[in-house]
Amino acid sequence: MNVVISTLNAKYIHTCLALRYLKAYAAPEYEVEMTEYTIKDPIMNIVSDLYSKKPDVIGFSCYIWNIEETIPIIKMLKKINPELMVMLGGPEVTYDTEYWMERIPEVDFIVKGEGEGIFKELLLQIEGEKDYQSIGNLAFRDNGKTVITPPSKKINLNDIPSPFRFEEDSQNLGKRITYIETSRGCPFSCQFCLSSIEVGVRYFDVARMKDELIFLMDHGAKTIKFVDRTFNIKRDYALDMFQFLIDNHRPGCVFQFEITADIMRPEVLDFLNENAPAGLFRFEIGVQSTNDTTNELVMRKQNFNKLTRTVMMVKEGGKIDQHLDLIAGLPEEDYNSFRKTFNDVFKMRPEELQLGFLKMLRGTGLRMRAEDHNYIYMDHSPYEILGNNVLSFDDIVRIKQVEDVLEKYWNDHRMDHTINYLVEHVFSSPFDFFQEFGTYWDQQGWVRIGHQLEDLFRRLYQFLENFGIKHLHVVKSLMKFDYLLNQKIKPRKVWWNEAIEKTAKSQYLKRFLETPSLLGETFNNLQLTEKELFKHTVIEVLSFDLANYMNTKEVVANETLLLLYFDPKTHQVEYWIVPLTDLNIHSA
Repeated sequence: MNVVISTLNAKYIHTCLALRYLKAYAAPEYEVEMTEYTIKDPIMNIVSDLYSKKPDVIGFSCYIWNIEETIPIIKMLKKINPELMVMLGGPEVTYDTEYWMERIPEVDFIVKGEGEGIFKELLLQIEGEKDYQSIGNLAFRDNGKTVITPPSKKINLNDIPSPFRFEEDSQNLGKRITYIETSRGCPFSCQFCLSSIEVGVRYFDVARMKDELIFLMDHGAKTIKFVDRTFNIKRDYALDMFQFLIDNHRPGCVFQFEITADIMRPEVLDFLNENAPAGLFRFEIGVQSTNDTTNELVMRKQNFNKLTRTVMMVKEGGKIDQHLDLIAGLPEEDYNSFRKTFNDVFKMRPEELQLGFLKMLRGTGLRMRAEDHNYIYMDHSPYEILGNNVLSFDDIVRIKQVEDVLEKYWNDHRMDHTINYLVEHVFSSPFDFFQEFGTYWDQQGWVRIGHQLEDLFRRLYQFLENFGIKHLHVVKSLMKFDYLLNQKIKPRKVWWNEAIEKTAKSQYLKRFLETPSLLGETFNNLQLTEKELFKHTVIEVLSFDLANYMNTKEVVANETLLLLYFDPKTHQVEYWIVPLTDLNIHSA
């Protein structure tokens, strides 16, 4: 029997851990072929490739991001080969299973929940007695009717073979994200999340997981993401694993964890700040809302003061990037309440702030009680909300405008000095800046076109000019500074029009050659020749004292000269700031 399992990932860099578990558990009785695509791949290409494998049985792993793209593939395959046995599994079809069996008549089986054992038993029954009723957590067809069997006992996690020892993965570990789990289940009951349905947390054997990590690193894995729902639920376990990764990591490896920040103990943070190499770890923290009433309604326990303490301790340590999540549309969180949530979280200046919108996932308590808050939402995945009793669709559209520019102008960190100045000194709050700019961005039709780095600066400046902000010259100087810091080589052109005249630039550079001490020891040690200085530097005159602003965040009207050197070997940029009055040269 030729068995193929497949899925459509959101992007090529993603991998599906579920397929690898199924393949590993089915062996050695079944040599299962595993193949992955993306939701952007043409359907005909996917169907042609799958058909060429001549499967007798084919299984698809289904999620909210791929179910609608998977359905036409199933239908086409079944038309081509009506004898093909089709099975589905994954979180999207585990709930409302009868609906899926009715909607997709081409599907023969749906594996509900934890699938490794069920998948193997099903293959044995397809080849053998076809006693599908004997398999727990399975949906199948019997004389045209859907039968759903009772739940089965959970699998012993340590009975599942390693999902990482396949030859087809060996060449791609360094190019894609590797997902790993050391536990299953979640101790919390958040009503918008599928993880709340599974009671209790089960762990894989610790020694085994350490062996898996060593194997992955030795075979080139660079980005390893732990999918444990709350990695730090056990303090001693988290500390032990952190220590292991610090002691055994390979150069270039990055490990990502989902943590619950308000239960993170200070001694764990002190340990990480003292011992973790910079860039080795990355934390993802679901804040979702800072509205206490909202959190109570979704059965989410969160101490925001302790969460803030954790985030700020990590930030002050400077070793770990943090990705914080917000969800717009939770119960009783209206536009103004969400504005407060956004500002509460942005105040911590996380490296990445993801603004998402509530999705009414099948099987969640919030979807079952949608009428309590007058939710309306998409009929098909991703089931995103369109409104509720306190948040109109107009409000959602406005918040989506915030999301668009937040991603481009904060999460990509193209102009941090500029954005921090704007949200602290120009606009009433961070949310108000992103909202005003996001609305303007939408009105200009920029949502529908592409953007080079220069375009992003020009468009922000156009907005600020149109908005009529005070001290625009200060913001423009900061924007120039940010733009130049983002370059790896000396830019051939810049986004602003005015420039220092060549004669003035030549005077400045010659002065630095004659008196390099004006810029300090670091510049003096470079020992740049006249040719190198002219070829690899940029000079700008700024309208205020940038050095003082960097130290005090106060703007002092004192023209300064900014010199940037773009190292052609390292592609790093260094800069120096000197008041014009120290140069005794009349500025052009």
